[in-house]
Amino acid sequence: MADIPHVSSWVNGTYTSPTLARVDVLNPATETLIATIDSTPKAGVDKIVADSWKTFHNGTWSRAEASERCQILSKAASLLRARIPEFVELETRQTGRPIREMRAQLARIPEWLEYFASLARVHEGRVTPFKGPVVNTLTRLPLGVVAQITPYNHPLLIATKKIAAALAAGNVVIVKPSELAPLSVLKLGPLFKEAGLPDGVLQILGGYGRETGKYLCENPHLAKMDLTGGLATYQAIAPSAAANMIPITAELGGKAPVCLFPSLEVEKAVKAALFASFIASGQTCVTGSRLLVHKDIYDSFRAQLVKRVTALRVGDPFDEMTQIGSVISRAAVERCAGFVSRAVQEGGKILCGGNPTSTTDGKGYFFEPTIIETGETSDLACNEVFGPVIAILKCDSEEEIIRVANGTSFALGASVWTNDFAQAHRVADKIEAGIVWINGHHLNDPSSPWGGFKESGLGKENGQEAYESYTKVKSTVMNYGVSPDWFDDEPANARYG
Repeated sequence: MADIPHVSSWVNGTYTSPTLARVDVLNPATETLIATIDSTPKAGVDKIVADSWKTFHNGTWSRAEASERCQILSKAASLLRARIPEFVELETRQTGRPIREMRAQLARIPEWLEYFASLARVHEGRVTPFKGPVVNTLTRLPLGVVAQITPYNHPLLIATKKIAAALAAGNVVIVKPSELAPLSVLKLGPLFKEAGLPDGVLQILGGYGRETGKYLCENPHLAKMDLTGGLATYQAIAPSAAANMIPITAELGGKAPVCLFPSLEVEKAVKAALFASFIASGQTCVTGSRLLVHKDIYDSFRAQLVKRVTALRVGDPFDEMTQIGSVISRAAVERCAGFVSRAVQEGGKILCGGNPTSTTDGKGYFFEPTIIETGETSDLACNEVFGPVIAILKCDSEEEIIRVANGTSFALGASVWTNDFAQAHRVADKIEAGIVWINGHHLNDPSSPWGGFKESGLGKENGQEAYESYTKVKSTVMNYGVSPDWFDDEPANARYG
């Protein structure tokens, strides 16, 4: 164990002394131990929240000029962009995702810091049309100490999205990254310090979600929680939020339909399905996990899709030729296998894949890219797998595709693929989802609000909506002409309210 690095929590501008209890971090593609992190106990969490509360109220960041916040976040973006290769290597090692995916994704992450830096600098208050000789200004203030619970599938991207918005608004941020892939997030602490962020404004805690994350969310001194995870995690923290009157932003997953219409060339439809379904080994909240294919192209599409999926290269994430990496853990492999088993029991037909697999040395948490023909009410068609197990459904009409697309409790993302302009807008208008792509999937930008409806969550990441969710509105009413003569014996034109 002597040669295995330990990465402590980042608190008050430094890496802390290691905790006695540790959490192992594995490379899911090799099953090897790559680091340990702290398992932050309740007393430690409470002390960090208390320190963060003091930092917020001393005003070094919460009352900093917008121009200063802009400058520091912009500097952090520059530092991150210069170090992308280091983060790519780390993300690939801790997630098992192909390095070519990581290079493409991480190259854009500094844009989130730049966008929210700019938004902090240019965001303006308002003056309302208040009746009478009164000027009413509305200004936005930071909330306080905010907790962010981030996942393993896009560790650096999702953490940066949340951190950038919260810091831009002037909050003190406590991040609890997933214990399965925390290393890149913990690496952000020194980067922000180098950029000029005051100590204690960004705290990053190691630990299990069921322990450290729970302790953090139970603390009554938080001003907001921001979670990306599963519905069960939201249900676990929501009672604490309710008891302490703490607002929550929650991105809780999805079951994204990929709606494929006959005006689309079949070859392009297959490419669309591959991209929507198998990025990150299907471990994204907007994975195109339901292929809803119009009957007029179904047979040709199915044949070509199976051929392409069977040929996908599964293997070492650091191999430039690898197209599909590992899933995150043994439990994820077992979850995928469980969905396959239940789909078969319900009458589904495995068209390709369906089994756990491994690299040539027999190691790693891999699952074959899988396509299963199934019905719209099956477990596979209705529930999130978070792995490379995809449902394909034959639909007779545009109306049926829309009905099936809206037929689950999730409503985060959806894509509509068609060369018929009118159909594209008609179908997109009727689909219940927070994000609808037309002839695209997975497209993301710091300016574009990201979040779902129904059981897919509450609130938005990205855009002005995210920034404003990290603020509270203060109304200042300046009277320059309404006389306070209500209780005079004979008030003339006295105004109440």
